[in-house]
Amino acid sequence: LFFIIVFHVIHITIHLTWCFCSSWWGGVQMGPPDPILGVSEAYKRDTNPKKMNLGVGAYRDDQGKPFVLSCVRKAEAVITAKQMDKEYLAIGGLGEFTKSCAQLALGNDNEVLKSGRNITVQTISGTGSLRIGANFLSRFHGPRDVYLPKPSWGNHTPIFRDAGMQLKAYRYYDPSTCGFDFKGALDDISKIPEQSVIMLHACAHNPTGVDPRPEQWKEISDIVKKRNLLVFFDMAYQGFASGDIDRDAWAVRYFIEQGHNILLSQSFAKNMGLYGERVGGFTVVCNDAEEAKRVESQLKILIRPIYSNPPMNGARIAATILNTPDLRSLWLEEVHGMANRIIKMREELVAGLKKEGSTHNWQHVTDQIGMFCFTGLKPEQVERLTKEFSVYMTKDGRISMAGVTSGNVGYLANGIHAVTK
Repeated sequence: LFFIIVFHVIHITIHLTWCFCSSWWGGVQMGPPDPILGVSEAYKRDTNPKKMNLGVGAYRDDQGKPFVLSCVRKAEAVITAKQMDKEYLAIGGLGEFTKSCAQLALGNDNEVLKSGRNITVQTISGTGSLRIGANFLSRFHGPRDVYLPKPSWGNHTPIFRDAGMQLKAYRYYDPSTCGFDFKGALDDISKIPEQSVIMLHACAHNPTGVDPRPEQWKEISDIVKKRNLLVFFDMAYQGFASGDIDRDAWAVRYFIEQGHNILLSQSFAKNMGLYGERVGGFTVVCNDAEEAKRVESQLKILIRPIYSNPPMNGARIAATILNTPDLRSLWLEEVHGMANRIIKMREELVAGLKKEGSTHNWQHVTDQIGMFCFTGLKPEQVERLTKEFSVYMTKDGRISMAGVTSGNVGYLANGIHAVTK
């Protein structure tokens, strides 16, 4: 009995000591830094006056400053003048925004919109849209496999993984050409198990800037249809890629025209510069209007315990721009101007490399499209570029062309040439 009592006393003492002396979260390990935001932190610490931050994907003007579109400022003035309330939005968001969001993506005269067989909900930008879509798939779609292009946007993996989906890949980028591995993509897609989900970037593929041509999209659509795959389009750059909103939405509209009932994620961060407003949309194309209503009911059930309802201000700005003819025209001019500046910087970078005496083929820089350029630089070259020239980018050689200006493009060309010659 004595030994039993002693044992219990020791046990209680150890337990109390643990309770009073240790932290609830003592076992939590330090997580790795975000690979993109970590670049920005290193950039901030650098004292070199010529330093360049080519990591974060946010547009900058030709002076390297954050850019607020004039149409956004004017829309804000319209909203302020109306002195509207700050009540909660519906779970699915602002109705005038979700309607305009779907019209922008699919086109005003799309049969899907006319027949009411789509449901579009407002989301917390593109990331929130993808996560709502991932949760919806996890709950209602049988197969758990999601096939991403290799490479894909880094956040795709944790978004789908944390929703309980299984991530797999299909070939997309060819390092030997710095272009689209069309043959490899077709070969891999043709072997994907039926009813799996395939992620496609609608335009301005992130991180490579490499997009299929229309005739290639048609072949991809054919194979996807033969394999009976569920298509999830991520369209974060409509208008920002080519400067033409219809051209950038071509693949989405073609797939719907060919009978694919797609899922679609949209973001207004890049094309309206509404980064911090977190404006996005998630669309499901259904067989009929009745099915769309059922899907809508379940999307609301998914959204309610996550964020209850989306933020109002950014949706009002986007809706005001899209539904006011003068502001919409101004927006189209401005988004075209942003796209053209990036295209011009691509051309000037290649010209600068030639001027430096580079003998490498840099055509992929101008062939690629959108905010990002996959330079083809190796990790050790990226490291040299950072250490010797204070040019910051992700280790895979991706640069944000938005950070390149007429004032620093020559310096960038000089640095790239120095580490690649």
